[in-house]
Amino acid sequence: MTTNNFTTTGLVCAHHHLYSSLARGMPAPKVAPHHFLSVLENIWWKLDAALDHDMLYWSAALGAAEALLSGTTAIIDHHESPHCIEGSLDVIHAACTDIGVRVIPCYGVTDRWNNSGQLQKVDISSPMTRSAQIGLAETERFLASGKAGMVGVHAAFTCTDETLEAASRLANKFNTGVHVHVAEGPDDIGAEKRLQTYANDQWLIVHGVHLQEPISGTIVHNPRSNMNNSVGYARPARWKNRVALGSDGIDSNMMAEFQLAFVAGRADDISFSPDLAWQWLFNGSELVPETLNDVVTWNYPHMNSSWHVAYTTSLHVTDVSINSENVLSNGNLKRVDLSEIRRKANEQSQRLHHALAMSA
Repeated sequence: MTTNNFTTTGLVCAHHHLYSSLARGMPAPKVAPHHFLSVLENIWWKLDAALDHDMLYWSAALGAAEALLSGTTAIIDHHESPHCIEGSLDVIHAACTDIGVRVIPCYGVTDRWNNSGQLQKVDISSPMTRSAQIGLAETERFLASGKAGMVGVHAAFTCTDETLEAASRLANKFNTGVHVHVAEGPDDIGAEKRLQTYANDQWLIVHGVHLQEPISGTIVHNPRSNMNNSVGYARPARWKNRVALGSDGIDSNMMAEFQLAFVAGRADDISFSPDLAWQWLFNGSELVPETLNDVVTWNYPHMNSSWHVAYTTSLHVTDVSINSENVLSNGNLKRVDLSEIRRKANEQSQRLHHALAMSA
C-alpha cells in the first residue's frame, strides 16, 4: 500500500467516464432536473449523443493527464457515445497510452436508443436494438485485439433481457467482467434480481445505492457523484463484497474520493473509521495489480496513515513512476505538454457545448 512516509503505490479509479472531462461549463438544461432520471435524460444522455472521435480523444487525454497529477495510474473507464460507437474504445485507449496512464475501457451497451436513433423507454422483453448490437460488436473487436478491457452495460433498466444475456456471454468468452451501473437511483431499484443470475466476482457493481439483495462482484462506491446527484448514501460496508472507489467522471482525484468516502461514512455512522475508506481506496490495486509497482510521491510526510490523510487538505503529487518510467517529475508531465492538452480539450468542449445548445 505504501513504501515510505511520502509515497504510495499507484491509485486506481475503479469507475470513470472520461468523456465527462468536456462537460465542465456546459450549457445548463432548459428545464432544471427534478429527479435523477431527468438528470440522465436532460444532461448526460444528450452529451453522450453529441460526442465524436475528436472529442473522445481530447476528453480522455485531459482526464488521463489529470489522473497523473493526482496520483492515479490506472483508470477503469465506462464509455458511451451512441452515434460514435465504432472505434471509440481504441480512441480512449490511445489517448491514455499517449499520456502514460493505464486504462481498462468498456462500451456501455444499452437499448435506450431505438433503431431510428431516438430515445425510448425500454421493454425488457423486446429484441436487442441495433445500437446495443453495435456496442457489443465494438467491445468484442476491442477485446479480441488483446488489450485489457471489460464488457460494459449501462444499467439493467435500459437493457433488454437479450442484451444482458449477450453481455454476460461475451464477458465469459473473454474471461473478463461486466462493468455496470446497478441501483444508482430509484428507477433501477431491483436491478440485482435481473443481474444476479449472470454476475460473478469479476463484475464491477457500480454505485449500489439502492441495492436490496446481495450480488456478486466488486462494489464501486462513488460518494461525490452520489451526493451530486442526490441519490442517497450507498452504505457499501453493509455488504460482504470487496469495495473499491470510483469518481463517476467527476475527475481522477482518488485521494479526494477517499476523503469524502470517510466523511460520508462518518456522517452516517460515528464509528466509521478512515481505515475502512483507506482499504476501499487501495482495493483498486486488486483490480489492476500492475499499479502495485507504480510509485507516487506526495508533498506530505504521513502518506502511510489514513488518519493523517483523512484530515489533510493540502496534499498534492510531485512525482509518478509507472513501469519504472518517470511520467511526472516535480509536478510536470514528461510525455506531453499539459497546456496543449488543455487548449485542445477546450476547443473540443466548445464544439460539444455548441452541439448541445443547438440540440436543446
